[in-house]
Amino acid sequence: MISLMKIMDGLSESRGIIHWFVGTALTALITIALVWMGANSTAAGMAFLVLVVWSSTQAGMGLALYIAILCALSFDYFFLLPYHTLRLAGSQEWVAMLSYVVCCLVVGRVAEMARRQTRQAEQRREDVERLYSLSQEMMLHEDAEALTSELPRLISHIFALDAVVLYVTDKDQFYSSTSELTISIQASLRAMAHGPNPTLNLPGEFTAVALMLGMRPVGALGWRPDKLSREVTSAVSAQVAIALARSIAIEANARMEAAREGERLHTALIDSLTHELRTPLTSIRAAATTLLEAKGLDEAGRLDLAAIVDEEASRLDSLIGEAVEMAEINANVVHIHLVPQHPRALLDLAVEESRKSLAAHRVTIAEEDPDKPHSLNNLNEPVWFDPHLLGRVLRHLLENAAKYTPPGSRITLSSRRAGDRLEFCVEDNGPGIDAVDLPLIFEKFYRGKRSAIVGKGSGMGLAITRAILAAHGGAIEASSIPGKGTSFKFWVPLVDKEPANERR
Repeated sequence: MISLMKIMDGLSESRGIIHWFVGTALTALITIALVWMGANSTAAGMAFLVLVVWSSTQAGMGLALYIAILCALSFDYFFLLPYHTLRLAGSQEWVAMLSYVVCCLVVGRVAEMARRQTRQAEQRREDVERLYSLSQEMMLHEDAEALTSELPRLISHIFALDAVVLYVTDKDQFYSSTSELTISIQASLRAMAHGPNPTLNLPGEFTAVALMLGMRPVGALGWRPDKLSREVTSAVSAQVAIALARSIAIEANARMEAAREGERLHTALIDSLTHELRTPLTSIRAAATTLLEAKGLDEAGRLDLAAIVDEEASRLDSLIGEAVEMAEINANVVHIHLVPQHPRALLDLAVEESRKSLAAHRVTIAEEDPDKPHSLNNLNEPVWFDPHLLGRVLRHLLENAAKYTPPGSRITLSSRRAGDRLEFCVEDNGPGIDAVDLPLIFEKFYRGKRSAIVGKGSGMGLAITRAILAAHGGAIEASSIPGKGTSFKFWVPLVDKEPANERR
């Protein structure tokens, strides 16, 4: 950009020299032509006056004065008495010369003003077109945050500036179209946004203006070189301030929506837990009352009631555990403690801890092919992960598989290294998940059609697994074919060596 401007300045300087050369040559040619035609002083004066007007419109008042002096000398030497001298013979010649000079000055001044106004009008037209282009580009950006980071580049491109820097007060963040963002420029822009100076010259030949929305400062804008007019500066700063205000408003609205959603989820959590907790409590109370008050109850009946109490108490314990887990996740108190362990040992432990839920199912832990390359599937070496958190994830998935598949169904667990990830998979050959429910199963409190049929569950289990994996730096996905089974695949970053610091 700087090289281009130097080239343009060189071309402008060359054109100026050409104008002066052409003006001198035209003065000489017109003088020779007038002398050859034997023109009188009136005709010569009019011809020279036309030349002065032309020079004013083409190159400004400087060239016009130079041409006027040459024409005045030629006019006196060739067309006023005494001829071929620079003296004036009488009062008529003096009047003619003075009239000519005054006409040259007045006409040249008028022509220069007209030329300047024409250039100003052209410049205003270009400024309006550029401002319109900037507003159009801003309207095309639906993402307010992306627009904020893109504004310096847009302004620099549209107005042909070397560098543009934007400071946003609310975020205390800088955006720049160049890498030349020094600490001194940052400090100056920050001071301008919070200080009384509406404009300021910054280090590095930057010019800046404070961005105001009413009486409230929203940021500061700096640019280089200082080639924007006062009107353009005001219009650009107003547009950028409006864009920042829009971004701030959208962000504030998003925060309000998030707060309202959090309140709604909190209310839903309380309602769901109230309902879910009352169900097992009602069964426990009814069974306990029967055991205490019923007379003549045989041993089989007592065992049935005791089994109900045990089952519902276990269910109540599970619900309370899920509620505690969700509360920990929402409070951001989930800590990651990486330890070296074999993935196969984690799978064995998860199956052992869920053996009661899996008693009626066929559970298989798939063996990896030992001949596969080390980079993919060498599970003989330990890797670093949090076995407590991943164990919770596996237990959730195993209990879900046992709950929503009929007795005798097959459940398969596997793990493998894939690139920079450690992957786990839990598959079953049960009835599967409905296609309508599949995209929503990881949402809090969502219960699909099969959950409604089974009648158990709080809708928190899969949401908890996704949140735990996100805290661990991983993710989870599900695929299902109705009638053939469901597969849950989750992964965490593969860490082969002891990390320098534990993730928290």
